[in-house]
Amino acid sequence: SLGLAPLIVREIFRIIEQLREQGVSILLIEQNARAALAVANHGYVLETGAISVEGPSKRLLTDPEVARAYLGA
Repeated sequence: SLGLAPLIVREIFRIIEQLREQGVSILLIEQNARAALAVANHGYVLETGAISVEGPSKRLLTDPEVARAYLGA
């Protein structure tokens, strides 16, 4: 989504969510962690090319370490 107009980004994430609801598996690599985790079932957080945290997206959205490092909390 980097460099795209916000309206286009919202539309892309809306379509991704619709596809997920239809049972389509999607591999999404995205720097906007909050938006990606909001539409994902499961997430992986990478640091210097290695997985540092992984789990259900709802848990990652509320994980204090993930929030501090990636979600601006």
